[in-house]
Amino acid sequence: MTSTVPADAAVKLRNRAALIEKIGGYMHAHALGLAAELRLADLIHSGVDTSTALAAATGTHEPSLRRLLRLLASVGLTTEPTPGTFGLTEVGDLLRTDSPDSLYAFTRMFTHESHFSAWQGLAHAVRTGEAAWDHVFGKNIYAFLADLPELSELFNVAMGQESRIAAGHIAAAYDFSGVRKVVDIGGGDGTLVSAILRANPGLSGVVFDSPAGVAQAASVLAAAGLSERTTVVPGDFFEAVPDGGDLYIIKSVFQDWDDGPAKAILRTVRAHIPEDATLLIVGSVLPETAAPGEPIPFYTDMNMLVNSGGRERTESHFRTLLAETGFSVESVALKAAGPLSMIKATPV
Repeated sequence: MTSTVPADAAVKLRNRAALIEKIGGYMHAHALGLAAELRLADLIHSGVDTSTALAAATGTHEPSLRRLLRLLASVGLTTEPTPGTFGLTEVGDLLRTDSPDSLYAFTRMFTHESHFSAWQGLAHAVRTGEAAWDHVFGKNIYAFLADLPELSELFNVAMGQESRIAAGHIAAAYDFSGVRKVVDIGGGDGTLVSAILRANPGLSGVVFDSPAGVAQAASVLAAAGLSERTTVVPGDFFEAVPDGGDLYIIKSVFQDWDDGPAKAILRTVRAHIPEDATLLIVGSVLPETAAPGEPIPFYTDMNMLVNSGGRERTESHFRTLLAETGFSVESVALKAAGPLSMIKATPV
């Protein structure tokens, strides 16, 4: 049947629907978090695919669970090929705990109630420039995680999952010829160093992070068979970083900090980096002007404001930070590491 809605009214209806869909973003996030908590993707992948069977396996109310699964289907995470039977899309498959590309822990972490609570303080952050997390919880996110070991471990695993694909791109895209030792500052569980060393058998590596940050690094490196070629060093990058590297990598760290702390980290690195070594910054680089189409870096930018008082930066902003802390930018490779960019700098 041909629509009888006038063209101008149809446009208004589409615009209204687009806004309502965006308003409902928090509903999608809560639904996604529950799907991960219930491990629905694991169950569906294993063949438990009807709402009746899934409800029995998860101890949930079948009619309500079915409604949740249908919402997930509407946003592209599940499918419903026949009424009450569900499958996974390629996106939904990333919620499997056993997927090689799993974002299960990442999903659990960023749909955790603490993050929803922190975002309730967004207005405070925008009005003051202060981290909403500190305002809501009375302590910064790092102190908060330190008090909750299980959540801290989930955070570390989540960061490793986020790093996995980018790590492969970095290992493939960067020219490691002439490099003998890689020092990963803020290296977390060693995911990035593992990818680089697997691709470059002649290299050794150092994973440097806070004691909590490197808590899982030794086991990750051991599982990769790289323990003899790596050193795990706990420490504080505001105080010192390991000496003697040829290549210092800082991936997805500066976004956690505003300019004052970011400069302090860079000055610490400048004090310890050999004069002939290279600094490689890997992370999001915002466009100089915002436009529709790629919202994820802007989500991350606001999430950093809410959670830690940090920020994402444009290329010109990075160039200014580096120039003010004793570095010269040699090259900027936009999106060379998947969605992340690589900024190569040297000491001056």
